[in-house]
Amino acid sequence: MNPPLILIDQVRKTFDLGDVQVHALRGVSLTIRSGEFVAIMGTSGSGKSTLMNILGCLDQPTSGRYLLDDEPVDALGRSRLAGIRNEKIGFVFQGFNLLSRTSALENVELPLLYDRSQRIAGPHQAARAALKRVGLGDRFDHQPNQLSGGQQQRVAIARALVTRPALILADEPTGNLDSRTTLDILSVFQHLNRDGMTIVLVTHEVDVARYAGRLIELSDGMVRRDQPVAAPRDAAIDLAELRELPV
Repeated sequence: MNPPLILIDQVRKTFDLGDVQVHALRGVSLTIRSGEFVAIMGTSGSGKSTLMNILGCLDQPTSGRYLLDDEPVDALGRSRLAGIRNEKIGFVFQGFNLLSRTSALENVELPLLYDRSQRIAGPHQAARAALKRVGLGDRFDHQPNQLSGGQQQRVAIARALVTRPALILADEPTGNLDSRTTLDILSVFQHLNRDGMTIVLVTHEVDVARYAGRLIELSDGMVRRDQPVAAPRDAAIDLAELRELPV
């Protein structure tokens, strides 16, 4: 069994909105091991976005413990949190968040500009390798408006990979994509996971969650369900079958 990459213990998050306290997370505990592909689901207000922000070191819990790769991060300062985000976490968002007048290669290189440790030698070569890894070895010089939505999301995934993170956090990464492109992106995630990458994907779509290996469902700031997906769908197979259907 692989070692824990994420350990959350009795994490609570409370927001003070004037005279009202909003309890976004109410004692969440979970362990995610290295190499897992986990889908986190929940309706609006369930706490999934708050949990994602804490997992991504974008916010800190009101109480409780969070260990990422054996490092306690729940009480770290802003500078160290920024370092952890750059070194250990790759982010993929629904809206791609690419610079519009910048090539795919330059978009992927961007996180390395903030890598003060300079632990990755040859940023240009690292970016090219990341783009090749997601199947865009022939799109280095293309700007976002020259790419399809699926290709733009592949660029975003390459940007998440370029720092060689321990974890990819994907927040509704297929929310703006059609069904065929959704399967295409899920096949990329599954391929990366089979290569050993740990992926946590937030989604509100059951049809997306069934491609993960484990499902965590939140409701009212608590974990209501945490179970393996009995038989995860294979996105590459489903995409091939979909392509055979008449348009």
